[in-house]
Amino acid sequence: MDERVKVYDEKMTKTIANLDSELATIRAGRANPHVLDRITVEYYGAPTPLQQVANITVPEARIIQIQPWEASMVKEIVKAIQMSELGINPSTDGKVVRLIFPELTEDRRKELTKDVKKKGEAAKVAIRNIRRDANDSFKKLEKAEDLSEDIIAGLEEDVQKLTDKYIKDIDKAVEVKSKELMTV
Repeated sequence: MDERVKVYDEKMTKTIANLDSELATIRAGRANPHVLDRITVEYYGAPTPLQQVANITVPEARIIQIQPWEASMVKEIVKAIQMSELGINPSTDGKVVRLIFPELTEDRRKELTKDVKKKGEAAKVAIRNIRRDANDSFKKLEKAEDLSEDIIAGLEEDVQKLTDKYIKDIDKAVEVKSKELMTV
């Protein structure tokens, strides 16, 4: 692969990785510890990811259990979860924090599926913007470095192939997540 195309391949790869991390935070019927990925707690005055101050387990299909390394962190963890966009009220016995996920209703599943599709569309737009930036830079190269139209056409074709590949990847990820959400 041409070095000039590799730069855009890396940008597209990052877009896909970002989409994957966003989709991981959308919860289906099962408890998924990744819904906690973006939650941080105050730990000795610094915001710290929840995974670095506690052991997170899934003892049952719809329960996430958070066991902090230090008992004093329980209140901070409860506060951080309540402040987050999770929409779940944690329960605690003073040593362990539990998140009990209710069964999703049909309407909520459809809403989440729409949200997944929106995120997929946003990722596709980002990929297409990267393609446009690539093609613009190739046109500038053609003038600046006096490259032939054939070389530029080849570079544009390579970027188009990458675009097609990543758009298929996005469609597949959206389809998998939507199927997961709609499965009761």
